[in-house]
Formats: sequence, structure tokens, C-alpha cells
Amino acid sequence: MTGWGPKFDQHRAHLSAIRAAALAAVDPAAAVRAHLAPADWEGAANVYLVGAGKAGVPMALAAAALLGPRLTAGVVVAPRAPGPDIAVPPTLSFVEGGHPQPTTGSLAGGRAVAALLTRAAPGDLVVVVISGGGSALLELPRPGVSLDDLRQTNRALLRSGAAIHEINLIRAQLSQLKGGGLARLAHPARTLALILSDVVGNPLASIASGPTVVDAPPEATAALAVVERYGLRDQLPAGALYYLTHGTGPLPGEAPRVENRLVGSNRQAGEAAAAAARELGFAAEWLGDDWQGEARDLGRRLAELACRAPGPSPLRRRAAPLAADQRPRCLVAGGESTVTVRGAGRGGRNQEAALGAARVIDSLPNIAIAAIATDGVDGPTDAAGALVTGDTLRRARALGLDVARALAENDSYPCLEALGALLFTGPTGTNVGDLLVGLVY
Repeated sequence: MTGWGPKFDQHRAHLSAIRAAALAAVDPAAAVRAHLAPADWEGAANVYLVGAGKAGVPMALAAAALLGPRLTAGVVVAPRAPGPDIAVPPTLSFVEGGHPQPTTGSLAGGRAVAALLTRAAPGDLVVVVISGGGSALLELPRPGVSLDDLRQTNRALLRSGAAIHEINLIRAQLSQLKGGGLARLAHPARTLALILSDVVGNPLASIASGPTVVDAPPEATAALAVVERYGLRDQLPAGALYYLTHGTGPLPGEAPRVENRLVGSNRQAGEAAAAAARELGFAAEWLGDDWQGEARDLGRRLAELACRAPGPSPLRRRAAPLAADQRPRCLVAGGESTVTVRGAGRGGRNQEAALGAARVIDSLPNIAIAAIATDGVDGPTDAAGALVTGDTLRRARALGLDVARALAENDSYPCLEALGALLFTGPTGTNVGDLLVGLVY
């Protein structure tokens, strides 16, 4: 449904500029170019390139361009391989894996990466490009764990409401590549990992399940505690429960030589978003990159802050007194929310956050709230998120839409689609978590 009018179009235009600045600040190719230099491969006999993630293509192509003829061979797993119009060096190949669920392509990618790493020898360098989504895209399960086991485990975890670091504790126990496994396979070569973070706080062991993080190997006891905390024991297959119950310990092999470099994060995107809002005339505030919890609760939290933010005109209720600064306000928060799935609907965490916000700002003029996935893919949908205003629920009621029921059934997408409130960007090629943006006019 369209026809919101010029005010909504203004919200969209402002949000578009803010979002563009945020994504530009975490451009994966630029991040690689800023953190990889000739000194890194000086003296290496051979240089290999491997990796996985939603930003795998631009990160790998940037690394390959820098390495030039020094690149011996490379395999990177991504949601989509580069199109025919993109030049790919003959020494680099791409495998298409699955996300949010691993696929046969994910297994093929894991086997291809492992096979390439068998060539690494002392004096060689393995450059690894890692970004969010790598946990599902790159898979090499432990003996006795099948693809169906991985998918069943992943499905239960994603529906449970568990935080990403809890989910990845379990994933690492079932994999030969996660939890430092990739770096161990690369030994005795030296490993340099360039990591684009999509996890709150940037814990390297949680980003794509930490394939190059060997200093703190994940423990099966901690993973099993997650299973018990969310009541998942009856939902997991026997192959997965075996490793979670009996423990695995670190993968065998000598401790590898690894350097992990964080090249981009949610904070960079959020601070750039706030700076862009200031350029548009807003008094902007960055609220931090540590927002996590149930998506609808985060949407409500930002909306409540927006209701208290002073603006150029009084709000009808729950409004703070006007400040001397009469500029419109912009609030930006970053992080990654979770959704405890109880219904059978269609949606994503950012869409639920937007509906949660809409219930707070109902009938309030001059407020718009957007929730955006920086990768452009919010859950198993084609939307990046949604934009709601104080008019959203009135329009929903006029159309006979029940927002409360949509949230209860985890069915936000059809509701927001009917309202014309969904945001579409397509896959952005980067992935640093989510952004919440509140505009107070």
C-alpha cells in the first residue's frame, strides 16, 4: 500500500541518506584495503586466500587485487558468486553456500577450503576474510554429524531466542572449522584473518563462530548449558547431542600462528549514520552498539526515548519540554536483537522491532522509527527492515490489520507489506548487525 503523503516521503529520504552513509562506512572492500598491506605477505613463499561470509565477495576480490600475482590460490564461500560482469582472477574461486541454513553448497565450501589448506606449508601465509553469516555458509561437520543434523540444530537455535554467542558455542562443537579449526588446518603456515563484525561487542570467537580464534577454544560444557537454558535437548538430533554431551575439546594439532584483525563494526556504521544526520540538520545522538534482546523490546525502547527527545514542536503526549536547540532530533542505536519464535508467520527481527516501536508512537506526530539490517536481508524475507510513524497503527486499523496478533504470530512481514512500510535494499554486500534510527521532527 502506498500514498502515505509527503511527510512519509521525507522520512524515507532522510533515512535513505543516513543508511547510505552507514553502509559506506563499513564497505568491505575498503575495509580490506585499509588493513592489508604488502608488509603482511613480504617473505611468504605462497599466499593462500580463504574465507566465508555475506561480505565474502567484496572482501575476497579486494584482497586478491592487493595480492596480485602473489596469490597462489584461493577459495571463498559466499551467498552468491560474482556475476559474469565481475572480473575474478584465475587463482580465486567462489562457492555458493546457504544462509541462514547450511546447504550442500556450505559443505562443498568447507571441503574445498579444507583441501586448499592441506597445501599450506611452513613459510606460507593464509589470508582469511571473515564476515557475518560465515557460520552457516562454511561447514565441515565433525564425524557422525550430518547436514540434516546441522540444519535441525540450527533451526532449533534460531527459533529459541538464544543470543548469537550462545548459538555459536553450539555450532563450534559440531564443526572442524569453527572455534579455531580453520587456523589449525592452516598450520604450519601463518594465518592472517581480516574480520568484519556483526556481533555485539565484537567478540572474535563469535563472529562466524571464530574459525581463526584459537586462544579460547569453546567448551562443550558451556554449549550444553545453552541447550538446557532454552530447553532444546528434545529438539536436537543424536549426532549433535553426542558432541555436546561428551565434549570434544580443542581440535588436535599444534597451536597455529594467527593474527586476527577487526576491520569493521557496527559502531563504525552507527557513528557514520549519526554524522550523516547532522549533515541533514538533525541534532544526532549515537546511543551505542550494545543493543540486544527481544526485537520488539528494542523497538519499544528506542520509541520511548524518541518520545522523550526534545524537538522543534511539542508532542501530544509523553513529550519533554522544548530545549533551546530547536533542531529535529535523530537517535541511532546499533546491535543485534533476537526473536523467540512462537508463531508460524513470516518476518524478521527488524520488522518485529519496527512494529514494537509503532505501538509506542501510535498517534504521535513528528516521529518516525526505522529498523534496518545492514546486510539488506531481515530474516528469511526480501526486506531489509521497516519504517513506522505515529500514523502506522491508524492505517493498520483502517485496513483491518491486527498488529498485536502479527507480533504474537511472528507475522510482521504481511502486515508491514500491506502498509507500505517495508524497506528494501537487496543484499548490500556488507554485514555489521542492525541499526535502529529514530527521527523526531
